[in-house]
Amino acid sequence: MDFPYDQAPGAPIRSGIPEHGRIPKYYAVKARVSALIDELGEGGTLPPERDLAQRYEVSRETVRQALRELILEGRLARQGRGTVVAGPKMEQPLALASYTEGVRRQGRTPGRRLIGLERFPCPEALAAETGTEPGEPVWHLERVLLADDDRVGLESTYVSVARVPDLKEEFDAGSSFYAYLHDRLGVSFGDADERIETVLATPREALLVGTPPALPMLLIHRLSRDADGRPLERVRTLFRGDRFSFTTHLDGPG
Repeated sequence: MDFPYDQAPGAPIRSGIPEHGRIPKYYAVKARVSALIDELGEGGTLPPERDLAQRYEVSRETVRQALRELILEGRLARQGRGTVVAGPKMEQPLALASYTEGVRRQGRTPGRRLIGLERFPCPEALAAETGTEPGEPVWHLERVLLADDDRVGLESTYVSVARVPDLKEEFDAGSSFYAYLHDRLGVSFGDADERIETVLATPREALLVGTPPALPMLLIHRLSRDADGRPLERVRTLFRGDRFSFTTHLDGPG
């Protein structure tokens, strides 16, 4: 097979066409709609499904399948009764930095909407991750993540009440928890362990983030420690798979 030198870096080889050359109708429509997306640009309105079906001489269901995939990939978005070209995905660095910093670097306004802040006796499974004894109180802070007022994720933070006893009174739930720890309490972060997986949101999570339950989500688990190596926080963060990608820098072998 000849390598397609004119295609964009990172694109599927031969645009995803199998060696036998037969491709599903919806995929052919998807490729043509992708080219149309490039022509329209961000915010452009896609023609109605009926018009696309007539243009490409396929059924409306074939068009719907192509559009569904492009929506899941984040290239299109529903707006009212129409479909528009979505903006580029936000890039979040895989680093010990806050969500706030990552969004600001891309020229967007970060925000958080408080869902709940409550304390409860720490279960045994969570004790080691928060540096507490089972039964000791821990905070659970749950917030919807915003970028320019758009809901893009859901964050749950667990932290020992002993470490941040006045969290409910002092903390602005719309601001960065990292900044609060560092600037108000003088806590410096040391290192963290992260694990990333792809999941589907629960019905409650999908409602809070404002996405269909079938939309793939990127789930990050983070265990953070302070500069002395003591457990600090346990964070579970859901990001919309159609609006986020993650980046990191890899050094060569030491």
